[in-house]
Amino acid sequence: MARHARRRTPGPLRTPLLTRGGKAVTTALGMTLCLAAAPAVHAAESTRGSAAAGDLPTRAPDAPWTSRDAAAYWTPERMAAAAPAAKATPGAAKSSPAARPSGAAARLPATARHFDGIPTVGVLFSVDGDARAHHCTASVVHSPHRNLILTAGHCNPGDRAAFVPQYRSGAQTQPYGVWAIDESFAYPDRGTTGDKSDLDFAFATVEHDADGRALEDVTGGNVLAPTPGYTNDVTVIGYPTVRNDPEDRAVRCATRTSRLAGTDQLRMECGGFYGGTSGSPWLAGFDERTGTGRIIGLIGGLNGGGPKGPNSDRVSYSPYFGAKILSLYARATKA
Repeated sequence: MARHARRRTPGPLRTPLLTRGGKAVTTALGMTLCLAAAPAVHAAESTRGSAAAGDLPTRAPDAPWTSRDAAAYWTPERMAAAAPAAKATPGAAKSSPAARPSGAAARLPATARHFDGIPTVGVLFSVDGDARAHHCTASVVHSPHRNLILTAGHCNPGDRAAFVPQYRSGAQTQPYGVWAIDESFAYPDRGTTGDKSDLDFAFATVEHDADGRALEDVTGGNVLAPTPGYTNDVTVIGYPTVRNDPEDRAVRCATRTSRLAGTDQLRMECGGFYGGTSGSPWLAGFDERTGTGRIIGLIGGLNGGGPKGPNSDRVSYSPYFGAKILSLYARATKA
């Protein structure tokens, strides 16, 4: 289980996430925002339900995919039906911070707590054949057009995808709507192994809603910022899938980052970041009043965002935000 434009070499690749009228929005050289060839093993949900052919949205061949379409398709019933029925992962449903242990147990990391979420962080839903349930986390990033989200590069929203800010499982109406994803922007040589994992991040633009509003005008936005160093106090917010956490709610954890040995990436320790939390923003200077902060990292990078093996939810990784992500952001904001 994985977690937690024109091409100008060696610059970033602008890739279409969806198609309009059966034609790619931009030339992608056959590439989409997709999972790396080597399987990530930490936090993006890789086992998803398949959408039956008769369950796909029906639209004229040349009709664009809009936020109205996304909201009409992703009804509360369809969201609930898309969630895979599986046994709970042991320990996945902890809903409060872990008690402070003593002795050897004191060396275990803290545990994320469930909460109601914030408007600038949500989930990705997809309609394509292998991605029906929400499977990754994304966050709203301040941009000139006020229409940009950030997630892990190995996440694959798929065709006819949607972003749901502050997702509420089972809600009849999502508090901040359902937004159709338009285009994605990622480096073609990103991955989850070796140096490729340093580029495990991607942006995507979203369509206006049915009332003509831009996403950031509704939710607010976080500010993308270079990683200031390896040691930072951050608040990490994400959405484990229901397969991994039956509560199907947002989780958050305030923790301190450090350097991931042998790499240029960051690590943090906090349990509860199971499959589905890839893309979860690492927010410095988080403001409880506005629900925003500076994004200086996200769950992603080596192995898709954390170590392999048992208890992998307790440690998460992030690429270091430097010139590469700022260049990609600049390209995405010109779309």
